[in-house]
Amino acid sequence: MPKITAEAAQGTIAFEVEQGKKLVLCLEDNGIDILHRCGGNAKCTTCRVEILAGDPGEIGEPERNVLATKTDLNDHTRLSCQMRVIDDLHVKVVRQASVEGIDAGGRPRE
Repeated sequence: MPKITAEAAQGTIAFEVEQGKKLVLCLEDNGIDILHRCGGNAKCTTCRVEILAGDPGEIGEPERNVLATKTDLNDHTRLSCQMRVIDDLHVKVVRQASVEGIDAGGRPRE
């Protein structure tokens, strides 16, 4: 099982996850209140993470297209709603409901 290490507002959290599961759901299911305002449809970029280490897999066209519209992202930014975990990852969670004082959004679809 892949291991996720997440840098979040509450500190560094590490946990194992089922291979093939969406990263956004892995984070949420392990107590990290990541924002995901569009329901996992690669539209809003609120669920973005910075990949610090590991293989995030190939980037799909919907994710590539929405990330191309943003100017404040780096080359290691990915949308956690579009990533299926295939390997150990170390990520930084960029936006969290608890930090921003808003509701995380509806649970993204599997």
